[in-house]
Amino acid sequence: MPETRPARGNNSPIANSSIALVPHGMTHGRTADPAPLDAIDWTGRRVTVMGLGTHGGGVGVTRYLARQGALVTVSDSADYQTLASAIEQIGDLPLVALNVGGHVAADFRTDFIVVNPAVRPDHSCLADAKTHGARLISETELFLARCPANVIGVTGTVGKTTTSTMVHRILCAAGRRTWLGGNVGRSLLSELDRMRPDDWVVLELSSFQLALLTPAARLPRWAIVTNCSRNHLDWHGSLDAYRQAKLRLVRGVGKQGHVVLGSFGEDAAQWQQAASGRAVAAWPRERLPRLKLPGEHNRDNGACAAAVAELVGVTAETIADVLARFSGLPHRIELIADIAGRRFYNDSKSTSPAATMAALSAVEGNVWLIAGGDSKGADFGPLASAIVARSRGAALFGAAGPELHSAIAAHSPDFAQTIASSLDDAVDWCWRQSQPGEAIVLSPACASHDQFVDYRQRGETFRAIVERLRRRALVYDSPHRVAAESVATSRALD
Repeated sequence: MPETRPARGNNSPIANSSIALVPHGMTHGRTADPAPLDAIDWTGRRVTVMGLGTHGGGVGVTRYLARQGALVTVSDSADYQTLASAIEQIGDLPLVALNVGGHVAADFRTDFIVVNPAVRPDHSCLADAKTHGARLISETELFLARCPANVIGVTGTVGKTTTSTMVHRILCAAGRRTWLGGNVGRSLLSELDRMRPDDWVVLELSSFQLALLTPAARLPRWAIVTNCSRNHLDWHGSLDAYRQAKLRLVRGVGKQGHVVLGSFGEDAAQWQQAASGRAVAAWPRERLPRLKLPGEHNRDNGACAAAVAELVGVTAETIADVLARFSGLPHRIELIADIAGRRFYNDSKSTSPAATMAALSAVEGNVWLIAGGDSKGADFGPLASAIVARSRGAALFGAAGPELHSAIAAHSPDFAQTIASSLDDAVDWCWRQSQPGEAIVLSPACASHDQFVDYRQRGETFRAIVERLRRRALVYDSPHRVAAESVATSRALD
């Protein structure tokens, strides 16, 4: 049963009873306005935010619309404990209602539904809402419709957060007033009033966000697509549907727009054709400075960032200086410790086989891999081959552990691997199997939702496990072993 939590306004405490500041029946006669989103006056409009979520977009759009005068209801299938932090961030708003732990049919008899990117387009509540005249929009589409600044959209299976951050830092170094948001975990709706026409926005866009855009959506004039490989088929249903979501950004830049295309291999012709003469080549790798980030794929990320920055007028000198100093982001092959000669890398952000394969190519020396989680319908065949070729062994955990174990065994029956009952057990197995000079790498190749809130929690859990191991190693260390040493400065790759 859904749990109805009272909306909070005027600093009233949360209680275990329901509240409806504006009864649904009072506005049932209204219909959704087909006007462009940038022309709508939200005062008095009934809006249901479907999916408050934990990544910022739901909170951002709820706060924005409530402050614009909309009558906002929030509905989420997750329980109150999971959403506690997000609920706290909207606690001062005069919401109509807040329903968690399931959806209430009455919440979808409304004017607008703001659909969270995690919600599949074929969800039964959305179908029901449309039959009752509701208009479906997203936080991303609302932002794009109302943003006065120049927007650079960045998408791709692997590397979009790193590339987005690179572009943001380059533009800032060039003196441009620049905002970073989108799939990186920050809604920019609250910043709209501060944005100017000569500002720049770097907007990371996931395949989910792109798939939810309506045909009328305004899209960025500049775009980067880092790459595209099989991913999220549990949500999109097919590789073609996933690819079409990414292509939406390419096709939407308009006749005056430009698209920087990264590494596409044999699919390059299709992407070039979709760009329709608006494609711009990434920088050649030899033009890049020496990067702190390991891995050829990070050089590809840098090459894409450099190309779009140069396209909008940043000098080559500024681009090279920023890229040379860029040290990466958390949870992207982040070197977190060196214990008894073994290096520990946190690459929790690698949630697809392609990302883990890139990580295996980037880490030097022998590797003991920790992988597993929610497979999202991934094909583990190519990854299994890469694991056997590049790793000394693998500890597999989570829902996808047995499937990945079978894929590896099919390539090499004698390969050293185990199915671990937890991430803690996986670390312990790799520690006991490994030798000084080798690396233990958490690079799951899967989503985290089978065991963790998100990849960040998974990465922080790994970090805590490694820290406990470090302390044990210090206690039991002997003069004949290398002392455990924490690494103060972390390096990362996406």
